[in-house]
Amino acid sequence: MKKLFILLTLLYPLLTQAQFDSKSRDTSWKKIYHETAEKKHDLIHTKLDVRFDFEKAYMYGKEWLTLKPHFYTTDTIILDAKGMDIKKVELMKGTIYTKLDYKYDGMELKVITDKPYTRNDKLTLYFEYTSKPNELEAEGSEAITDAKGLYFINPQGKEVGKPTQIWTQGETESNSAWMITIDKPNQKSTEEIFMTVPSKFVTLSNGLLISQKKNADSSRTDYWKMDFPHAPYLFFMGAGEFSVIKDSYKGKEVNYYVEKEYAPYARGIFGYTPEMMGFFSKLLGVEYPWPKYSQMVGRDYVSGAMENTTSTLHQESAYQNNRELADGNNWEQTIAHELFHQWFGDLVTTESWSNITLNESFADYSEYLWLEYKYGKDKADDHNYDEMIQYLSGGNDKKDLVRYYYSNKDDVFDQVSYPKGGRILNMLRNYVGDSAFFKSLNLYLTNNKFKSAEAANLRLTFEEVTGKDLNWFFNEWYFGSGHPVLKINYAYDDTNGKATVTIEQTQKSGKIFKMPIKIDVYENGNKQRNEVWIKSKIDTFVFDYKIKPELINVDADKKLLCEKTDNKLAENYIAQWKYADNYMDRFECINFFAKKGLPELAKGLGDKSEDIQILTIQKLSTSPYKNDPVALETMETLSKRINAGGKLRAAAINYLVKNGDKKYEPIYEANLSDSSYSVAAASLKGLIDLHPDRDLELVKKYGQGARGQLGKITNETLMKKGTEAEFDLITNSFNDAPLSEIKMNMAESYAKYLQKIDDLNKVKKGIDYIMKLRSQIPASYRDYTDSMFEKMLNPLGSSKGEEIRNYIEKGMK
Repeated sequence: MKKLFILLTLLYPLLTQAQFDSKSRDTSWKKIYHETAEKKHDLIHTKLDVRFDFEKAYMYGKEWLTLKPHFYTTDTIILDAKGMDIKKVELMKGTIYTKLDYKYDGMELKVITDKPYTRNDKLTLYFEYTSKPNELEAEGSEAITDAKGLYFINPQGKEVGKPTQIWTQGETESNSAWMITIDKPNQKSTEEIFMTVPSKFVTLSNGLLISQKKNADSSRTDYWKMDFPHAPYLFFMGAGEFSVIKDSYKGKEVNYYVEKEYAPYARGIFGYTPEMMGFFSKLLGVEYPWPKYSQMVGRDYVSGAMENTTSTLHQESAYQNNRELADGNNWEQTIAHELFHQWFGDLVTTESWSNITLNESFADYSEYLWLEYKYGKDKADDHNYDEMIQYLSGGNDKKDLVRYYYSNKDDVFDQVSYPKGGRILNMLRNYVGDSAFFKSLNLYLTNNKFKSAEAANLRLTFEEVTGKDLNWFFNEWYFGSGHPVLKINYAYDDTNGKATVTIEQTQKSGKIFKMPIKIDVYENGNKQRNEVWIKSKIDTFVFDYKIKPELINVDADKKLLCEKTDNKLAENYIAQWKYADNYMDRFECINFFAKKGLPELAKGLGDKSEDIQILTIQKLSTSPYKNDPVALETMETLSKRINAGGKLRAAAINYLVKNGDKKYEPIYEANLSDSSYSVAAASLKGLIDLHPDRDLELVKKYGQGARGQLGKITNETLMKKGTEAEFDLITNSFNDAPLSEIKMNMAESYAKYLQKIDDLNKVKKGIDYIMKLRSQIPASYRDYTDSMFEKMLNPLGSSKGEEIRNYIEKGMK
């Protein structure tokens, strides 16, 4: 699952203290050890025949479940079956069905077999049942808003403009709300699914579509079959009126299921998938292991994306038109992430949620691998830094990566399992070397394919390949918490030609990390690399020199997951810019030059990385040189550079906008319809700043139907200046926006806009849409975010009177 950390990044100041307060109130979970689920039975095969009641949002199921005792002889089978009406429980032997006794408590189905069965016996159980997902009360998680497994989207077609769809979400243990199974990640089963749907629908499931049969009642039954075993949480059903864009990889189907409106853009969004499949297959030395790979975009799916085997489900944020894609495909890393799961998570699966790092940390790191391959190391290192900052800002420094103690199994889907775990893999790769790293991944996948694994399997594999004892690394990073906080100081003794580097670990936990790092010493432009180990609270390293070094570069590869205070001087950073070529070397220089107000900051404008160029522009715009004629002339040139990326041109235009000079108006006018939404948005902002009395006129003319940054500035202006006459335009724009950073930012402005509306029915409609956004926030966060929504809505209740105040209170319950 590619969990989006929208709330963690946007709402962190609000959430962090609330989370800590909540944890401090109830810490009983800290004493509950979550072991791997005991395997009393092994799943073998699951066969389902399902049809859907859209009026009731029910699914009627028939199921044949084949399994066997794992080791011990038993006459009792415990199965997961959440919130169902159980109609039949029978034993199938050939064509004979025998009724079995059972007990059912609404969550678990305890079946008493006709006799004891040994580990050499297979048996097939037959069930008839009704799944009622909307009547199931199930707690969700940070990653998943609830856990009802099967979702009916607009089932009765009452929501105008929204299609009717069905999709499932199994992770962590929610597929047992629509199928009877042993819903644990250490189980694996082959499957067959017969799905009966309206004939206008297309369907998607795991494996291959074997046949389609038209029925007399205008429905159609599709038969999907998966011949390879995979975990129950990865079973998937999806159905709706989708356009299917066909692609391929080495003769295997690679299809994209999108709504008709987005069919023209599907290849722009998903088109790198076959290339990714080839790249990952070659990199891992394990060919893509499944018979097909399809991707579907589902309405109201808010969990990012989910790696169901051969059938990934994406949320609506994947949808982008050509003008959004002109700024770069913002969903490309998610596509890579979910695809990598087909190896790490689907082919080899974590044996317990405590070991989710074996799924999610690898998928997170795949984003780095893809960027490195496709766009170069600079782009990958920029992403690596962003991910590291995401972890460091998350307040998760007391959590182990492999976590056997947690309040809810879904809690492990967090910034430790994702961005921290990905950075740990990057460090491990740097330590053992590329050849050993990827050979180890190959052996891990080969030895454990179609099985489940724990972190120890990964360690033993790396040790087998490298010949190194890696207990220290895994104890420190996998079975330990936190990260080093370093203070680095330098001293030079010219008389004796000695340079001293002191590295102090200052983390409050008191834990001392053992780390191999590289220190590069630059003497007269020549680099001498030194490989050393940090082992103590304070480590001192002494290097001989003939000429005083211009630069001593600690952690020269910039791979270490840490916070640091690096007390280099300005002259050292100037040398670092000149000699050290890593992306983070240059990134650090730009930030230092900006902080100190040094003219060297402008050097970043000529950097080979557009990300460094954009950072430089942003820093220059708030520096003492922001109105420098040369800088302004450079921005003007950049804004007109046709071959530059949209985000770079937009940064240059935004720089000119901040200057406020009317002479740049022709540049804004020329770019209002640019193919890049970012460029158009910056240009529109420039015109609005120059002509504030025309802001509504301008956004209505140039921002209609816009998305991305242009949509953002349009909506902000409309909400600020719009009247009741623009209610439908503004409300539809807010409601139609997918869950994203932009929509979260829109909500407060929209609530303020509603204060200007006199028609109370319209106000209630607007409140409903804000409440809809609230309902999309993961369940485990709503106790914390409700204070944000209350703060947002209380002024509206105060200004509109008791009727609206009561309406808000009712909605918040």
